Amino acid sequence: MSTASLSSPALVDVIVIGSGIGGLVTASLLASKGARVLVLERYVIPGGSAGYFQRQGYRFDVGASMIFGFGQQGTTNLLTRALQAVNVSLETIPDPVQIHYHLPGNLDLKVHRDYEKFLQELTNYFPNEGEGIRRFYDECWKVFNYLNSIELLSLEEPRYLMRVFFQHPKACLGLLKYLPQNAGDFARRFISDPILLKFIDIECYSWSVVPADLTPMINAGMVFSDRHYGGINYPKGGVGQIALKLVEGLEKVGGTIRYKANVKRIIIENGQAVGVELSTGEVYRAKRIVSNATRWDTFEKLLPPEQMPASEKKWQQRYDKSPSFLSLHLGVEASVIKPDTVCHHILLESWEQMQEPYGTIFVSIPTLLDPDLAPEGYHIIHTFTPSWIQQWRGLSVKEYEQKKEEAAGRIISRLEKIFPGLDAGLDYMEVGTPRTHRRFLGRVDGTYGPIPRYKLPGLLTMPLNRTKIPNLYCVGDSTFPGQGLNAVAFSGFACAHRIAVDLGL
Repeated sequence: MSTASLSSPALVDVIVIGSGIGGLVTASLLASKGARVLVLERYVIPGGSAGYFQRQGYRFDVGASMIFGFGQQGTTNLLTRALQAVNVSLETIPDPVQIHYHLPGNLDLKVHRDYEKFLQELTNYFPNEGEGIRRFYDECWKVFNYLNSIELLSLEEPRYLMRVFFQHPKACLGLLKYLPQNAGDFARRFISDPILLKFIDIECYSWSVVPADLTPMINAGMVFSDRHYGGINYPKGGVGQIALKLVEGLEKVGGTIRYKANVKRIIIENGQAVGVELSTGEVYRAKRIVSNATRWDTFEKLLPPEQMPASEKKWQQRYDKSPSFLSLHLGVEASVIKPDTVCHHILLESWEQMQEPYGTIFVSIPTLLDPDLAPEGYHIIHTFTPSWIQQWRGLSVKEYEQKKEEAAGRIISRLEKIFPGLDAGLDYMEVGTPRTHRRFLGRVDGTYGPIPRYKLPGLLTMPLNRTKIPNLYCVGDSTFPGQGLNAVAFSGFACAHRIAVDLGL
């Protein structure tokens, strides 16, 4: 749908800046309630880090391919629910293993979807910690079961909170207990083996990019349990289909998305957000403005940084930008991948290097689930490792290309240990750096999202959707509850709910 279909392009109910999953969930839910919604996306396709691109017959996921939120039961299946809300659906493929870990000391194990099978495999490596292993992961189940029993909407809406509390008092009180806690605190209650505690660290790091002491227990409970409950389910056609389906649903219910619409600034009048100005000079006005940009981009670029609210300054003192990633998108001959290989892998050679560049290597092979993403006889391998943009600044074009080639060679050499013949079987390679992520995703320094600067009380300091600027909301991974597609979908449900109440929908 084009902007020409709007009854008045000068004024809508809600403008959403950016079409990441959090922004699209917010937009589609509000449009389904009758709001006039306009999404402005700077790129040519939707999805942000959940987008896709195509090269020489390969369809690559921009970001991670390990997707939560597509279960069919409970309330935590937020991606399924978001699609259903706008009458669209997406075929998914269940993954029997979340991650195959290749860790120091020959710690080589798989996180099976079958909970008991996973616990048994982990206990085989740590036989003296069998009881502690079960007690820690069972504690995560308590968190998940509380979450999975209540409707997940805005914590900023008093009537919702009262209703949920009266309907589910035990779950609400239980969640209040876990809200200020971190996963590391609970792990040490039940586990003493230092290597097993390091394993819990990388279990958290695999999706939160921080160790267990900095990972909220609420988030850990969600991830460590939903992988066995709703499971990991890969979208048929690639991760980019999620955003495309949400856009389809958005337009079905009367919403609008405009591409190549780069928002230059949020317009403030009389202290309130009233519209946006594009880089072309075009102006759109709305009753409510939602930023799906990071909080750094929102309050330092789209708004005058000298007018940043004190609450945002305090947030920046507590949270730092996580690293970006060095990514390799590879097309390889099918013979490189053994038939019993699973989709997702994590490689680490030294525990001390877990958070260092090139320390932890993430690997996804989505064609093991959906062969149609690559030409017949080939597989896709997407591998990435944390990388800071500072490492890629100040380089000439020649130096930049040379550094990318050297980095790719270094990672492929590591991968050869579990995929012998990878280098010889390469058919296609594209290397992305933090500069690439910044350019195409519009995220400051290409960051993956916020990480705590120091140990914080769980999720208590994570901001919700409303900001100190009236009529301006934030959604996405720098709002409660944080990173991950299911988490940003949660923020989208919460943001849409809060705005719908505010608009009287």
